[in-house]
Amino acid sequence: MKVKETSLPGVLLFEPQVFGDSRGFFMETFRQADFDKALLEYGQNPVTFVQDNHSRSCQHVLRGMHYQEMYPQGKLIRVLRGQIFDVAIDIRDGSETYGRWFGQHLSEENKLQMWVPPGFAHGFYVLSDIAEVAYRCTEYYMPESERIVAWNCPKLAINWPLGGEPLLSEKDMLAQGLA
Repeated sequence: MKVKETSLPGVLLFEPQVFGDSRGFFMETFRQADFDKALLEYGQNPVTFVQDNHSRSCQHVLRGMHYQEMYPQGKLIRVLRGQIFDVAIDIRDGSETYGRWFGQHLSEENKLQMWVPPGFAHGFYVLSDIAEVAYRCTEYYMPESERIVAWNCPKLAINWPLGGEPLLSEKDMLAQGLA
């Protein structure tokens, strides 16, 4: 698996080796030892994943920008079906890149996976008719610890590739900008 740095330190892209023929394809999507080695190479500590999530969303759904305050989650995101624009925001107090964001198209075609470390808010916008997204988390979901940054916060100026008015959950509609 190839590892690529992004413009936002800590956020990494993983590109699996895909073996395909007329019958379809095979790829290894995760190997703990290789993942730990990559994190160490980029100055991060190895992690343990404790929860896997799978979401299905229709076109124009925007989920985010979510994080957990008391129990920060690292997330390894990949798309099983469709295409999304995936975004991470550095919200670590005292970080040199606080308030900076990175976005990447993830799709069933490019098979890229994005690592969003603890201390980052995360969200995505669905570009295809349907998108199924799977992500591994380093902490359990704890609703009492969940916080949300408004997807359209002027301070962040995220360049979302909107193809229509985003469809938001009620809690995402009520989110505030980055303090």
